[in-house]
Amino acid sequence: VASWGAYLLSRNILAMSFAPRDSHEAQVQFALERGVPAMIGVLASNRLTYPARAFDMAHCSRCLIPWQLYDGLYLIEVDRILRPGGYWILSGPPINWKKHWKGWQRTREDLNAEQRAIESVAKSLCWKKIKEVGDIAIWQKPTNHIHCKASRRIIKSPPFCSNKNPDAAWYEKMEACITPLPEVSDIKEVAGGELKKWPQRLTAMPPRIASGSIEGVTAEMFNEDTRLWKKRVGHYKSVISQFGQKDRYRNLLDMNARFGGFAAALAGDPMWVMNMVPTIGNSTTLGVIYERGLIGNYQDWCEGMSTYPRTYDLIHADSVFSLYKDRVRDGHHPAGNGQNPEAGGHGDHQGRRGPAS
Repeated sequence: VASWGAYLLSRNILAMSFAPRDSHEAQVQFALERGVPAMIGVLASNRLTYPARAFDMAHCSRCLIPWQLYDGLYLIEVDRILRPGGYWILSGPPINWKKHWKGWQRTREDLNAEQRAIESVAKSLCWKKIKEVGDIAIWQKPTNHIHCKASRRIIKSPPFCSNKNPDAAWYEKMEACITPLPEVSDIKEVAGGELKKWPQRLTAMPPRIASGSIEGVTAEMFNEDTRLWKKRVGHYKSVISQFGQKDRYRNLLDMNARFGGFAAALAGDPMWVMNMVPTIGNSTTLGVIYERGLIGNYQDWCEGMSTYPRTYDLIHADSVFSLYKDRVRDGHHPAGNGQNPEAGGHGDHQGRRGPAS
């Protein structure tokens, strides 16, 4: 029910919590009713619907995911969505098994083997174990892949991925290969560009735009978008009396977020925005949203969203219908491959908490 996310939210840290659809507990619905960001999600055969290098930290508490199995596929996916230098925190089985093994009704040998296997996968990803204390273990991803690529001469598996879009995450299958970080010229350099500290991070030029890595997007376009949404949000508050009332709204949804300008303009208000980037548009901008310290998801609006009914206090839609007008007119089948985001190859892992930004 996103208690960890709620704890962080009170400290101005935005967490994206997720859990599988649960017919008898409805964990995600409870989280959203509390006013905490959450979505239905599961780690199985498809990539998580986030871009590469999105999260500063990924946290997993008693999520019962077999991290050590399937050639480390699930940890490889966590590695993809972690920012350079980001942290992975694991609590619950098998961490601190020497104290808890009887209560978990598993043997010491089984739990020890599981932890050793997890440690081995983390090492193969070039992660460094920072600390293990009590029920918590913390690993850190490297800030660049200079040493990691050199290590492939000795550690052959997993290899680095080739010719695969690192940000593609809508019906994209996970693969047992490391998503390479952007190239750097010096070992001390942060791959992809170093981020400003919060709150400067919100309005600073995102490294993906500054580097010119997003085709057709310039720094001037980003600055203009920021100014435009600041002006528009001010207008919204002048014409919608409730919008300017403190504590009136909490859960907001932006259906076509682009650079997250709408959410950025509301950053000083006691509310959070789920920034959705339609897959039909320039989906590469979701990485910019995360670089700003905001959260979001990919979405095809011809399909159902991975949430429960009645979860958002306000839904904001800008130019959404324009994106889909040709698609509807041509009679194009919206779902593409007929998959449901909540189904299709998903496991039954329970009690998961999602990555945090």
